[in-house]
Amino acid sequence: MPPEDPGRPLARRAFLRGALTVASLPALGAAGIAYADAATGRRARSGSPTHAVRSPTQLTTLPSGVVVPTARWVAEENAKPGTLGWAIVGAQPTRAIEGYASAVSAQPGDEIVLFVHTQSRAFHVEAYRMGYYQGLGGRLVWQSDTVPAVAQPAPVVTAPTSTVECRWAPSTTLHIDRDWVPGAYLLKLVGTGGEQQYVPLCVRDDDSSSAFLVQHSVTTWQAYNLWGGYSLYLGLPGGLGFGQVGGNKTFAHRARTVSFDRPYPVDWGQGAADFIGLELPLVYDMERLGLDVSYTTDVDMHERPELLLQHRALLSLGHDEYWSLEMRQGVAQARDGGVNVGFLGANACYRPIRFASSPVGPNRWQVCYKSAAEDPMSRDDPMHATPITWSSSPTSWHESELIGSTYNDIDASADLVVTEASGWLWKGTGLRDGQHLPGVVQGEYDSFSAASPGPQNVEVLAHSPVTNRGPGRFSDVTWYTAPGGGGVLDMGFTGFVNKLASAPLVPGGLLPAPVPGTTDVLLRAMENVYSVLGTAPASATHVSRPNWQQLPASSVAKPVPSA
Repeated sequence: MPPEDPGRPLARRAFLRGALTVASLPALGAAGIAYADAATGRRARSGSPTHAVRSPTQLTTLPSGVVVPTARWVAEENAKPGTLGWAIVGAQPTRAIEGYASAVSAQPGDEIVLFVHTQSRAFHVEAYRMGYYQGLGGRLVWQSDTVPAVAQPAPVVTAPTSTVECRWAPSTTLHIDRDWVPGAYLLKLVGTGGEQQYVPLCVRDDDSSSAFLVQHSVTTWQAYNLWGGYSLYLGLPGGLGFGQVGGNKTFAHRARTVSFDRPYPVDWGQGAADFIGLELPLVYDMERLGLDVSYTTDVDMHERPELLLQHRALLSLGHDEYWSLEMRQGVAQARDGGVNVGFLGANACYRPIRFASSPVGPNRWQVCYKSAAEDPMSRDDPMHATPITWSSSPTSWHESELIGSTYNDIDASADLVVTEASGWLWKGTGLRDGQHLPGVVQGEYDSFSAASPGPQNVEVLAHSPVTNRGPGRFSDVTWYTAPGGGGVLDMGFTGFVNKLASAPLVPGGLLPAPVPGTTDVLLRAMENVYSVLGTAPASATHVSRPNWQQLPASSVAKPVPSA
């Protein structure tokens, strides 16, 4: 989101509200064969010192005829009894119960401390692994004993960075053991008076060589987190913060550092931030198909980018705007080494950040001045500085160099218009060139610009006019392949994953209902994504066919002539 429009960290997500529908889990038996990567001979490992769940990757033929990488353990996990007990529906009172975890992710053997404030006398915690689970969306993995509530102090707002930080007493500890199967989790805080709120948690498997690695966009969640009165977009003048209702929050008084040591607001995904609206539909679909998948977060990618080389594809979901230098370099190197990347959203890798430790642990403070002049790192270590965007001085690197497209604007609400129906993405969907999928393009959006630095071998698979701010703007679905490396797909709008929602058993209000003639087409296109990105380096199988020159001259910025 651009700085001149800082005031919509929650309202811009209005398009996420609605209800859902589903397809059945395919059989993974006779169709599955042992998988080995044709390009490198790499075979998925079948054992692990930390998990007993991993099984060799298989290639499985779906009913559509598409071949995708699957794992028996994912299908077996999702065959376990599911429950709708994870769902929080209806309005919850502000600050009735809320909390945060000592880390955004964990592995078996780790301990996670929960810090909880509640108006109730006591509470307990329910841990749900999110997936398909017969269409119910979650499985109860663990439940705590009832824990007495303790009085927690008001958060501290630290000048000059306006960092809101809770310094709460620990409430309870979670021992992550083998029962916590790797995946995306929601920790549901439940007060004895019926109060409920989520704390999201990723359970990793750093030894995994799964075909897909799904990245949760936790740094972007934290950037927009206005709990306590300050986010990286807005703040209150005069140092006022927690407890202020309304007030003239401005961009000038925004935080320069935000902390993971605080909850997310109850009115943002019931405390789960963007997970339910912009990520869960993809998690649900991948596990419905039994795909070979593991999970990580932006923070983990920052800490251990080399682990991406163990996987065939990285999937960045929804809104993944805030990246560190280590993330950017790690993903670019993995792409060049043959790892495919799917940006299933837009506005990714747009704002530079760096991390620092909080009293709770490492990489809990997220630094982003959005001003090279303010950031002392501009002088001391320019590449770790945090100007307004990555393309600004002194970092001077453009997101199009990785993504292939350029962030354009916000608040899209438009039809998706197919431009390359013969391309691999639309194979089997029945779509035609020029066909419209009504109302699909929502939220922030990207466009291909030949004037931006980066690859010129870009194939534009959809070119959709966005007229909310007048004519001449487009949301593009783009694809390019790095020579000898992987391919990069950009779906071009942040609401894409939200449009995959298709789960009729999930209570209304959490996910939107499927759109007849649209949702099924997008889910079929995703089968092609899973197949192309999940099996081999795309430069060896699906070389991009640049076609942007064939688009109307008025709709694509042309390269700037060199001096």
